[in-house]
Amino acid sequence: MNIQIFGKNKCFDTKKAQRYFKERGIKVQMIDLPRYGMSRKELESVKAAVGGIEKLVDPKTEGAALLQYLAYETDQIEKLLEEPKLLRTPIVRNGKKATVGYDPDIWKTWE
Repeated sequence: MNIQIFGKNKCFDTKKAQRYFKERGIKVQMIDLPRYGMSRKELESVKAAVGGIEKLVDPKTEGAALLQYLAYETDQIEKLLEEPKLLRTPIVRNGKKATVGYDPDIWKTWE
C-alpha cells in the first residue's frame, strides 16, 4: 500500500487521517499542499477517482465561489493548480484510488 496524504498542517481532518494510518502501522507520504501543491497529473488522477472537480473544492475557502464562474473545466483545473488552498483536505491517494476529506470507511477497504 502506497499512501500519499495531501493536506494542510493546520487542518484537523488531515491530522486525523495521518493518525488513522499511523495507528494501523501504514507508512504515509505527507505532502504540504499549500507549500508544494499537486502536479497536473496527480490532480487529474484524483479528479477521476472521486468523480469530478466539484468534489475537490473546499466551499468554505475564500475564492472557491469564483471557480463556478469559470466556464471550462481546464480553467478550473488551472486555478486549482495555481491556488492549492482551494482544495478540500485531506486528499488521500492509494495508487489510482483516492478520497477527499476524512473517509475511514473507504480507507478500510484498501487494507
